[in-house]
Amino acid sequence: MSVKRDSLSLSFAVGVYGAAFGAASVAAHFSVLQTCAISLLTFSGASQFAAVGVVGAGGGALSAIATGALLGTRNGLYAVRMAPLLRVKGFKRVVAAQVTIDESTGVALAQNNEKDSRTGFWWTGFGVFIFWNIFTLLGALSAGLLKDPAAFGLDALVPAAFVGLVWPRLTNKKSYYLAIFAFLFALSLAPFVPAGVPIIATSLLAVFMGWRE
Repeated sequence: MSVKRDSLSLSFAVGVYGAAFGAASVAAHFSVLQTCAISLLTFSGASQFAAVGVVGAGGGALSAIATGALLGTRNGLYAVRMAPLLRVKGFKRVVAAQVTIDESTGVALAQNNEKDSRTGFWWTGFGVFIFWNIFTLLGALSAGLLKDPAAFGLDALVPAAFVGLVWPRLTNKKSYYLAIFAFLFALSLAPFVPAGVPIIATSLLAVFMGWRE
């Protein structure tokens, strides 16, 4: 029971960030329908915020897609780790892939036995999916009521929420140093390259460092 309780508590806490995404997406001139579709189909917080941030800064669709895809590569690595544990086939495997995220993987791997691991994975994955999409809709609708969302500073939600998602994952000195270096690297590129390129560059840096682990 504690696994399910912990999963739902975490799911709600993470899902609330969906409101920030919904508002930020509308501030970047996406419609409410487009915003909800991104959350339903992409369902990867960091990738969503990055892609919307690129478009909001004037970047093109290809830059936004490339940025989101690079940040989403970690989910593929999670899938490799989770496949032997879940042992799913057919359509259930497609569903499992959709809810393979940081939180569902983390909860699953934190358990002491396979039964609790599978329970934690599914409850967390579906819990975050449901709450994330509900709050995405609420955030998008709220921002949509404003005549000019950017005038209220909602365009600043992308970097703020992105930092909020990343910060808890900085668990050691190496990750702190990498985050600081990535920030300075992106900042140095920003005046000279099109919008989206700094994020793509830092994403490649993160992927490279991850593969070296």
